[in-house]
Amino acid sequence: MIVPMDHLPTTEAAVTALRAIAAEYALEIDVTHDIGADQTSRRSAAGVGVTTDADGSLPHEAYVEFGGSPVLDVRLYPDDDALITVDGVEFHDVPRDDVPAFLRAVLGGLAHVRGRFFPPGYFLVVPLPGDRTYKEAVSLIGLTPWLSGRVR
Repeated sequence: MIVPMDHLPTTEAAVTALRAIAAEYALEIDVTHDIGADQTSRRSAAGVGVTTDADGSLPHEAYVEFGGSPVLDVRLYPDDDALITVDGVEFHDVPRDDVPAFLRAVLGGLAHVRGRFFPPGYFLVVPLPGDRTYKEAVSLIGLTPWLSGRVR
């Protein structure tokens, strides 16, 4: 079931949405929070002991791992985007608001692998509502059993 996209203004709102998806699909979920400019991955230039951004806000990043198959993990960045990994295939710069629809497409069976003969290659395709699609290359040796089962 695809649910209309809601605005997720914060990392915590996105984590709450991901917990709901895990419950919907009866999956285990593990969440790790990194809070503060000295803790988040994209704030490596923060000085020693500096925890806030220049505007005084506290950046919040979360890493979410889902149990089950396919292997899914999501890194939610404070910059309103995410890195989603599906069975080793990385989707960079996914807008935070698209993350729930993306995961529902993968878990709901809409995601598929498209192959081509020349040049040979495979792509993991994740369609979202509104005629939006995410597509990333999959190496020939990177075809896991889950990915192989979705080749079209």
